[in-house]
Parts: sequence; C-alpha cells; structure tokens
Amino acid sequence: MSNFSRRAIWFALVAPIAATIWATAPVRAQSNYPTRPVRLVVGFAAGGGNDIFARLVGAKLSEILGQPVFIENRPGAGGRLAAEYVSNQPGDGYTLLVGASGQMSIAAAIYPDLKYHPTKTLIPLAMMGSFPLIMVIGPDNLSGNVKELVEWAKQHPDKANYPSTSPAFTIAMEQLKLKSGMPAVMIPYKSSNEMILSVLDGQTMTAIADPPPTVPQVKGGKVRALAVTGAERLAELPDVPSMAEAGYPGVDVHLWSGIFAPAATPAAIVARLEKTLSESIRDPGVSAKLRNIAVTPGGGPAAEFRRMIEADIVKFRDIVKAANLRFEE
Repeated sequence: MSNFSRRAIWFALVAPIAATIWATAPVRAQSNYPTRPVRLVVGFAAGGGNDIFARLVGAKLSEILGQPVFIENRPGAGGRLAAEYVSNQPGDGYTLLVGASGQMSIAAAIYPDLKYHPTKTLIPLAMMGSFPLIMVIGPDNLSGNVKELVEWAKQHPDKANYPSTSPAFTIAMEQLKLKSGMPAVMIPYKSSNEMILSVLDGQTMTAIADPPPTVPQVKGGKVRALAVTGAERLAELPDVPSMAEAGYPGVDVHLWSGIFAPAATPAAIVARLEKTLSESIRDPGVSAKLRNIAVTPGGGPAAEFRRMIEADIVKFRDIVKAANLRFEE
C-alpha cells in the first residue's frame, strides 16, 4: 500500500472524529461557563449608585459562579461609552454591562445616532433594582421646601445651577424647571457621588440624584432632602415629602439599573447568567442592603425586564418631545 493510500485511509478515519471535537468544543465551553473571571463594566466613576449596585450584586454573583467578578469603571458621556464598549465585546459571557436608565432607555429615546441599543445590540439579563430620585440641598441653603428653593433660585439666578451625570437626572430637573419656572444651569459630573459632594461643598445649588449615594448623606445630616420624585414617599426617608406633596406632581421620574450582555452571547450562557443573577439579586442579604439605600430589588424574569425597557423608551421619548429638550451627544 502506498503512502498516499495510507494517508487517505487515516484522513477518512480521523476527519469525522476531529470534526465532532471541533463542533462540540463551543458547546462544552458554554456548558463549563465560567472558567475565568467575569467583568462588570460600569459607565460611571466609583462611588455612584450603579457602582454600588455592581459591587453588591457582583460579590454574590462571584460566590454563585465560583469565579472572581471584577468591577471595571469606564466613566464618560453619561455611561454611553461603556455601553458602546460592551456592545462590541465578544459574546462569551465574560464582559457584562451594568446599565442604567440614563444610558439605556433614555439614551435610546433621545439620541437618534446612538451606536448601541439596550435590546438590540445588548441582551437585558436582569434588573438589579428600581428607585425614585431625591432632591437635596446643601447645609448653607436655608430653603425649607421645594417652593422656597424655587423662589431663592429666581432671586439668585447667577447661583442657580445643578449637577448631572446623565440625561436621567437632567430630565428630572428640567421637568421641575418647566413646572416651576426655576432657573438653573446644568453642570456635568462623572458620578452621582460627586454630584452630592458638589452640593455639600456649595459648588452647586441643588441636585436630583439616585438614592444609594444620597440616602447616607441625608441620614448623616450632611445634605437636606427636600423631596422625592413621584407621588409617594420613601420608607427610608419618611419625613421627606413626595414631589406631588411639594406641589409638583408632574415631576415623576423612577429609574432602574440592570445587567446586560453583548447580543452575540450564546443562549446557554444567557440562561446561566439570567438564573445566577436572579439568585444574586434576590439573596436576602443583597436585597436587604438594596432596600437600606431606598432601592426596590429586582431579579425578575429577563423577558419582563426587556418589555419594561422598550416601554420606557416610548415614555421618555414622549417626555423629551413635550418638554422640547435637546441633548448633545
């Protein structure tokens, strides 16, 4: 038998086996997921609400997955740079996005040329929590309620400003400006923690921010809360009126934060992440810590999260149109 014939026979025997191994390799990789650390990319600086959520849920997720979960802060453009970055990462389950309303549903509603989409280039895996916003002022501001602050701002327009890290906070404040006639110039910041500190230090007049960095400062007496966006008070701040009680029922913004994967992520890995993220968020210890910072824990079905995002896009598009707001990318 010639060498050529032997090689032909060898190839005929080995090729099907090799093909089977190559075909099943991705399946095995998915079933063994994860085999290395996972990154949670946060589009804001450390210390802000989304960073806090990521660290709370990420620690429990690491326990369940049996692999380290690292938090990577990539601040910039109201979180949009991080969302675009994760959208372009391999769909292998090792790079996930911590996405907030501002950079996800609101951005999709207000930026026609957005380079990503929360339900098309990304897969919604789990909502970590939802929450209203809290309006605060610094210790040197003598306003006793929202209406007094509005009048103060009208009398001191040169000092009337507010910080914002994303369109989510901007929309809430601009709603109040529309309803009250209050003047205020927006000043950009990188995290909601920095926003609160700017109010505390007197660099800005007031802020409407998310609960995680805000509630501790309010309870510690560092800043004063004037109102909570929406129609209901927060259980964690029972003495703080709602915006409806303060005389501005139209200022009603509730936000959320969730975890997303690149659209190319295989179904098996998506299912694994959906299950483990739900377990992490619903863990009694994690849920209790979220409630302590005035956040309602999520962890429900991913399909429900997706439907909520799509409904939010429509809602915020209508708000921006009604208020005639313009945002620069």
